Amino acid sequence: MESIIQTQNLTKIYSGKVAVNRLNLSINKGEVFGLLGPNGAGKTTTILMLLGLTEPFEGSAQICGMNCTRHPVGVKQIVGYLPDNVGFYPDMTGRQNLRFTGRLNGLEGPLLEERIEMLLQRVGMTKDADRKAGTYSRGMKQRLGVADVLMKDPQIIIMDEPTLGIDPEGMRELLDLISQLSKKDGRTLLISSHQLYQVQQICDRVGIFVNGSLVACGRIEELGRQIEKESSYILELEIDSLNQEVWEDFGRMEGVKNITEENGRIVIESERDLRPAVTQYFGQNGSTILHMHQKGADLDEIYRRYFEKAGQSDESIRMEKKKRKSFSVLFRKKRETAVPKRDGNTEG
Repeated sequence: MESIIQTQNLTKIYSGKVAVNRLNLSINKGEVFGLLGPNGAGKTTTILMLLGLTEPFEGSAQICGMNCTRHPVGVKQIVGYLPDNVGFYPDMTGRQNLRFTGRLNGLEGPLLEERIEMLLQRVGMTKDADRKAGTYSRGMKQRLGVADVLMKDPQIIIMDEPTLGIDPEGMRELLDLISQLSKKDGRTLLISSHQLYQVQQICDRVGIFVNGSLVACGRIEELGRQIEKESSYILELEIDSLNQEVWEDFGRMEGVKNITEENGRIVIESERDLRPAVTQYFGQNGSTILHMHQKGADLDEIYRRYFEKAGQSDESIRMEKKKRKSFSVLFRKKRETAVPKRDGNTEG
C-alpha cells in the first residue's frame, strides 16, 4: 500500500517537557487512521507539526513526499484541517461562510456556487444554509466545517476531536459522512480522538498515544490478539444465579487467575480462553449464561491495557478499578445481609 503520511523520529519539546517523543508513523493512502489518547498526550501537537504550524525539535514529517516544515504551503494545498472547535463568522450564513472560503481558495463565479450547493447537499445542510452560523448547533457547525474543508478538494483531511460535544444523532450523521469521504472519495483521513467507541466504528487502523509516545499501532483486532498474547484473557460473564460453592469450585479451574465483580457482572481473568470450559461447566451445574463476552478485542479494553502497560493512570482506569470488588467480598456481603448477626445475649 502507498504511504501518504510519514514521520521519522518526530519530536517536540516545550519548556523541557517532551510533548511528542520520536514518533515513527506511516499512514496509507485512502485509509481512516485514528490517533487515540487522553488530553495532553501529544495528538494536537503532532497535527500542528504535520500542518507545518510548528517546527519539530528533531525528526521530520512528510505528506505526499513534501517535508511539512520546509514546504508548509504545498502541504496546505492538499490537506484540509477540521479543528476541535470550528470557527465561522457568526453574522454570516452558512452559505456565505463557504463562499468566503471558496474565494480564499481561488474559486469564483458559477464554479464556486455549484461547489457550494453540492457540498451543502452532501453534508445535509441545504435546509439551514441561509441561517446565520451563530445560530447553529455544534453538530451543524461540524458538518458545515466538513463542507468548508472540502471547498479546496483536499487529498487528505485531518480532524481533531470531530465528534466532541455532538448529540448521538449528529454523531451518527458525521461518522457516516467521514466514512464516505474515505470509501467513496478515496481520501485519506487522520482523526485525533479520545472517544474510543466512535473511532472503532470508522477507523481502519489506530495508534495509541501515551505521554507523547506511540505505544501501539495497528488494526483493532490485531492489537486485541497481541494484548491477549502478552497478558491475561478477560471474560465478562453474567449467570442467572450465584452459588458460592459453585464459584469457589470454578475458581480452582486450571488457568483461572482471578474473579471479580463489576457492575453486577463477573469478570474472570485467566491464562487462556475459557469460553468453551465456562459453557460446559455452568451447563453441567444447571446454570444459564445470560451474557458472555471476551473483552480483549474491544477498543476501550485494548486502550486501557496498553495505557496500563505504559505505566500510566488514566482517569478511566482509576474509575474502573474503583468499580471492581473482589468476589470474596461480594459473597461476604451477601451472607451478612442474609444471616442476622447474633448479639451477646443470644444462645447458640
